Amino acid sequence: MISVNDFKTGLTVEVEGSIWRVVDFQHVKPGKGAAFVRSKLRNLRTGAIQEKTFRAGEKVGRAQIDNNKMQYLYADGDSHVFMDNNTYEQIELQASALEDELKYLKENMTVTIMMYEGETIGVELPKTVELEVTETEPGIKGDTASGASKSATLETGLVLQVPLFVNQGDMLVVNTEEGSYVSRA
Repeated sequence: MISVNDFKTGLTVEVEGSIWRVVDFQHVKPGKGAAFVRSKLRNLRTGAIQEKTFRAGEKVGRAQIDNNKMQYLYADGDSHVFMDNNTYEQIELQASALEDELKYLKENMTVTIMMYEGETIGVELPKTVELEVTETEPGIKGDTASGASKSATLETGLVLQVPLFVNQGDMLVVNTEEGSYVSRA
C-alpha cells in the first residue's frame, strides 16, 4: 500500500480493481476543510484518462509492473510478434492492443513490454524513432518565409507535418509521444 501523499508522475497504482499510471497530481490544502490530492490517472489496460480526487493520507495499492525489453519481429495477420532479448521467448499481441504504437513500430525495433502479474498491459516505445519518408511533395523554392510545412507519409503509414526541405527517401527522427517531426537522421 502507498499513501496518495507520495504520488509521483509515472507511479503505477491499483484503484478499484484497475491498474493506473499517475499522469499528473496536485496536493490541495483549502483554507477550510481537509486537504486532498487531485490526480489525473491513465488506465493501463484501456488507455482512458480519468481525474480522481483522494483524501490526504488515503492508501491505494501499488501495482508492480515488470518492464521487459523485447524486439518487435513481425506482423502475422492481426497479431504482432515480440521476442524477449534474454530468453528468446515470443509473445503475440493483437493489433487492437497496439493501435497508437503501430504508427511507430518497424521490424527489429526494441521496445519495453509492460506486464502485470503475467498479463501484457502495454508497449512503451522509445522517445524517438527513425522512420523513412515514403511519399511527400517536392518543396518549392522561395516558400520558406513563414516556416512552412508539408505532409509526409512515413514507412509505417504515419502522416505528419515536416519542413519543406524534407524529400522522399529521407530518414527522419520522430517524437513518439507527440507524433511530431524532430529532425533528419
